[in-house]
Parts: sequence; C-alpha cells; structure tokens
Amino acid sequence: MNVREKLEALEHEYLCEYATFSDQSKGRDVEEPMCDVRTIFQRDRDRILHSKSFRRLKQKTQVFLSPEGDHYRTRLTHTLEVSQTARTIARALRLNEELTEAIALGHDLGHTPFGHAGERALNEVCSKGFKHNEQSIRVVECLEKKGKGLNLTVEVRDGIRNHKTTGAPNTLEGKIVQLADKIAYINHDIDDAIRGGILLEDDLPKDCTKFLGNSTRNRLNTIIHDVIANSEGKGDIVCSAEIRQAMTGLRSFLFENVYTNPVAKGEEGKAKRMLQELFHYYVTKPEKMPEEYVAMMEAGQDREIVVCDYIAGMTDNYAVMKFQEAFEPSGWKR
Repeated sequence: MNVREKLEALEHEYLCEYATFSDQSKGRDVEEPMCDVRTIFQRDRDRILHSKSFRRLKQKTQVFLSPEGDHYRTRLTHTLEVSQTARTIARALRLNEELTEAIALGHDLGHTPFGHAGERALNEVCSKGFKHNEQSIRVVECLEKKGKGLNLTVEVRDGIRNHKTTGAPNTLEGKIVQLADKIAYINHDIDDAIRGGILLEDDLPKDCTKFLGNSTRNRLNTIIHDVIANSEGKGDIVCSAEIRQAMTGLRSFLFENVYTNPVAKGEEGKAKRMLQELFHYYVTKPEKMPEEYVAMMEAGQDREIVVCDYIAGMTDNYAVMKFQEAFEPSGWKR
C-alpha cells in the first residue's frame, strides 16, 4: 500500500459520513495515473497553488484601489483568509480539508484587475456577459498551462463555480468555502475600512455587533463557532438565525458605507473606463494581444471572450501599463 492509499484509508476512519472521500471522487475530464504520495484533491490544491493565475492575485485589488499602505488586503490575501477560515471549519466538522482548501485557493482565479469594478466593467461591454466565478472555471479548464488547463477534479471545479451567494455547491466542502468567502470579506473589509479612516469600530450597527462582537477577532471567533455548532452531524453547512441576520446586516452596512465610499472607490470610475477602453481596443485590434490569445481566436474561439480572458488575467499595474501603451503618445511616457 503506497502513501496515497494509506491517506485514503485514514479518511474513511476519521472523516464523517457527509465528507467527500478522495477515493470516491468523480475524477478528471482527462484520466491520469494516480500519484503514489498525494490524494487527488491534494494534487488539485498544488496545481492551483503553482499556477500563474494564482500568483497574479497578489497584484489585484480587493476593495481599495491603489491603497497607500502595505497592510490592505489584495485578492491574494483575501484568498488565503478564505482558505484559513474554510479549513478551520472543515477540520472541526471532519470534512475533507484538502478538497476545501483546493476550492478556496481557486475560487477567485478568474477575478479581474480592480476588484468588482473590473468585473462590472467587462460585464457591461461584453455581449456574452462576464462573471468572475465562471471565468475562474475558464482559467482552470482552458487558459492555464498554455491552453491545456489544470485538469482539476469535478468536485473542485463545482466548488469554484458555485462559490457565489447564488451558487449551489454539490459538496459540503464547497458550501464551507461559499460561506467562508463571506465571513472573510465582511470582516477584513471592515478592518481595512477602519485602517483607511472610513469607519470607526463604534460606527458598526449595534444590532449586529451585539451578536457578533466588537473586534475582527471576536467576530470571526463567534461566527466560526456558530457555524461549527449548527452544522455538526448534519448534511448541510448552516449558522443560527441570529448570526445569519447579523452577518447580512453588516454586509448591507458595508455596501452603504464602504463599497460606495469615495475614499475607497473614488478612482473606481476611472478604472472601469480604462478596462472598457482596453476591451474595445483589443476587439478592434486583436493582433495587439499576445500570440496565445490570437491563436485562440484563429482556432475559432469568440473574439470578445478571448479579449475578456486577456484583460481579466491582468494585474492592476499591468492593465495601467497596457492602457498607457495603447492610448498615450510615446513621447509622454516617463
């Protein structure tokens, strides 16, 4: 018996009946020999971690555009916080932690530069629409590894595709990531807003903080404990009505006071216009894109979709550079 088989056997001894077992995975679209050391979900996690799209997350906006300071979240640090929260819940409930981690690390691979402003920008100009969760699937299936994709398992791709609020993951591990995403961004966006001088802790609605707590640490502790207590021994991932209502209240408060605040979002209109101008530029001049994207169109892929692939894969800084390259006279460049 090799190491992987021992690990699979241990899963059946330790994980609960509702867990997704590695040796019962629905597998990959393209069959591959099994690793003798890692389980199938460990391999998925490692493929995501070593992908180029994962590395680019470090220079993509979470909420604050071009923040003046090193401690604001990026799309990468958000992803890592989602992973940590999701793994904590999965381990406590004796669900498959490796599947949970793989979904968490991959859930935002398709996110645009400039956060949700970039997503809205592409969704408005692309006739096919644009959603970052679907783009994340396109990244792992079609774009990584020079068009070969990462050949991830059915379960990991399902969790990535369905991590948004409107999604319906088919595994409890996917449901954990779906909830952990909200837990993470509600709490770290409050933390960043306080750091940026937009909010004070005392500004948060008291009908929410009386249930959740008056610090990021206390809120995370309260929510995670509540999810574990209310999900244990059940075939679902749930929290109590009080905590769910308090989280919804904080989320609404953030939309009203942070996500539309001019300090955090003052440059958002410029970012949207920049990406939309880049979209129109590359649609009319596709030869200006790298050869791999031109080849995709020559192979029959839709031009607008390929342009979205290119722009969505950009970091914030790279998008600014390509905009300057396309629209600024060369003599103006510093």
